[in-house]
Amino acid sequence: METLKKVRDLIEIHHLISPNSRLIVGVSGGIDSVVLLHILRKLNYDCVVAHCNFHLRAAESDRDEKFVADLAKKYNLTYRNIDFDTLNYAKHHKVSIEMAARELRYTWFGQLMKDFGAESIAVAHHADDSIETVLMNLVRGTGLKGLTGIKPHSGDVIRPLINCTREEIERYAQKNELSYVFDSSNASSDYLRNRFRNEIIPLLAEINPSIHQTLFETINRLNGTWKIYDKNIREITQEITLAKDKHLYISIEKLKQQADVFTILYEILQHYQFNNDTVEIICKNLDNNPGLLFFSGTYCLLKDREYLIVTENTNNYESGAQLTPETVEIQSPISLRILKKTYDNQFKISKEPNCVHIDADKIKFPITLRRWQAGDTFCPFGMNQHKKISDFFIDEKLNRFQKNKAWILVSDDNQVVWIVGLRLDNRFRITETTKNILEISYKEILQPETGDN
Repeated sequence: METLKKVRDLIEIHHLISPNSRLIVGVSGGIDSVVLLHILRKLNYDCVVAHCNFHLRAAESDRDEKFVADLAKKYNLTYRNIDFDTLNYAKHHKVSIEMAARELRYTWFGQLMKDFGAESIAVAHHADDSIETVLMNLVRGTGLKGLTGIKPHSGDVIRPLINCTREEIERYAQKNELSYVFDSSNASSDYLRNRFRNEIIPLLAEINPSIHQTLFETINRLNGTWKIYDKNIREITQEITLAKDKHLYISIEKLKQQADVFTILYEILQHYQFNNDTVEIICKNLDNNPGLLFFSGTYCLLKDREYLIVTENTNNYESGAQLTPETVEIQSPISLRILKKTYDNQFKISKEPNCVHIDADKIKFPITLRRWQAGDTFCPFGMNQHKKISDFFIDEKLNRFQKNKAWILVSDDNQVVWIVGLRLDNRFRITETTKNILEISYKEILQPETGDN
């Protein structure tokens, strides 16, 4: 099929470009981007030519910049360019040079989109790039998604050439007598992608001369397989998980009923940066006692009684706050509202866990809001004897995350007034002799785990 028609069909099938829309076109000066720009012009799209000078190849980089500027002028297109200190960026951000160039390029492209009111960013990835990506993912280790190649569309980025092979692109350039520049770094195998391109794929071609077509067809089939797989994963995830109070609860019992426990758990936890090895260890401990913790760096997973509970791995020792007689509201570290009321026989005492009524005359200000600590005791509402807060949490079947989340209000004489959202201290309850009341309400409710409810 003619390359131009192939690109036009891809654009129509995947709805890559709306009629009369403007595009930011990334043009390096190499054959791929030159062909991309030529085709988009042939199809009458409004293009803004964007060129990045990464200053990685000395005089070659400046040569490329001049070539693209002249090309844009020849086509009478709007042109923008930018210079990057790529090596310094990579060093400062501790990323590879390839990653640094990518981050710099797409950040700038995004800004150009806003400046010109463009719909998309068009880049010149093609079928051979997709094949190289799949092979690299396969060698590094990947799930099924990593074998589905580069997509025609992702976010604001479109890839109109993704179904065209490098050979087709070269034939198009020759037929249309297009000039372009050569990047000498492509001949070097210092970069992993170049090693696949220059060494590994040619070796595979000795075994199968049609290796490019074979791999491209395989990638297309895997894309179909991925769509079916992903749909089922999402359905199972919805069935066995529950999102609540910024936590993800994964039912252990429902997870164990799945045909492949590891695969399901991996697909769920990869979104929280848990790697293959950690997921494997979690699977081996599903039947062990509760309390085990696993970390991904950014998230923490608790193996509880009935659930695997995932939460952000944050510091649970935030600063507290003090409430004076004049305090009416605080917003940090949690939201509390304090109202003064007068008690009479018509007064209705709150039965809601997030709101308590306290005998104000029994309080010694200031009241301190803080995290509970080992050794803290209180008299639970309805009881006259002291109880360790840690034992109360056990009785309430709170998991470790819920315990770490708990706040307490402490009177100036070091008596616990309220485990916020859970239980009032009996010493501060409303009685027949109460005259003045403090109503303290809390925005969130800290509740013990109660199964699927």
